[in-house]
Amino acid sequence: MRKLTIAEAKLIDLTGYLAALGYCPDPKKSNSRELWYLSPLPGRNEKEASFKVDLKLNLWIDFGIRKGGSIIDFGILYHGCTIPEFLKKLEMFLSFHRNSSPALQQTTAKVQLAGRSTSTSFSSERKKIQVVSVTPIISSALIYYLGQRKVPVELAQVYCREVQYKVGGRQYYAIGFANDVGGYELRNPDFKGSCSPKGTSFIDNGAQQIAVFEGFFNFLSFLTFCQNRDLPPTNFLVLNSLSFFEKSRPLMEKHETIDLYLDRDAAGMKYTGQALDNTRYKDKSGLYQDHKDMNQWLIENFLQVQREVQALARARKLAEGTQNQQISRGKGRRI
Repeated sequence: MRKLTIAEAKLIDLTGYLAALGYCPDPKKSNSRELWYLSPLPGRNEKEASFKVDLKLNLWIDFGIRKGGSIIDFGILYHGCTIPEFLKKLEMFLSFHRNSSPALQQTTAKVQLAGRSTSTSFSSERKKIQVVSVTPIISSALIYYLGQRKVPVELAQVYCREVQYKVGGRQYYAIGFANDVGGYELRNPDFKGSCSPKGTSFIDNGAQQIAVFEGFFNFLSFLTFCQNRDLPPTNFLVLNSLSFFEKSRPLMEKHETIDLYLDRDAAGMKYTGQALDNTRYKDKSGLYQDHKDMNQWLIENFLQVQREVQALARARKLAEGTQNQQISRGKGRRI
């Protein structure tokens, strides 16, 4: 697909994009002219919806922070990225959705803003991601995708599932990572989104230390790196959206040590910097310095990591063999 222009990007239905990210409007406050949401923006922790989308204008406003604008303005705040970076994210979004939404088909055909018709908008029900089935990961395409992300299939099978789901009457499949409120984060080569409800994923190993990640591929990348390493018992929290960071702090602060493995972009570094005022928080992103996140670092350093993991496995096997020999000799002397 060719590159999007800013003008074309602004034609994309913002409510459809929010639905793909896993956010649903408040039915009590919404009407045929506007939809209201609990703000999806990072750092916004609210119980009453203050984020409004004007359906006719396709514009948003967050009354809690007094900011608003087009889907472009939303995207750079939500993802903590530049306009060119967000346009690339939208291109990926369109490549997945262009066959299921007439509004998005118009976008790819360069329909002019003045000619945009509200009759092309899908209803909220059509836009909603509906889970059809959840199974172990068996799709060869998804297994190949895990290989591209350098995550071992056997590791992904422990924490993820293959999720078949529908959008606008069409069926798709993706790697699914469950959250604690019944939703899934969904990833395949062409799509990054979630099905409602959206929430965090806490893995409780009964430890006093916790490691915190933005997304589940960074979590899986960390586990890949840690194979055969002797690490202290650790709990894990995957935020699934940086917007859950502040509301997750009470859970994090139940732990003695809080290791932050957030993205090294503007938004991630901002939250890390603010958290370091509390000495229990530790910035661990130096492990993947000069890379955006843990998964990008793993992909670029996979051969080295693989050699280290194999060397550690050999050393552990040798140590276990030596220990077994010593035990056998000890038993022989006692006899």
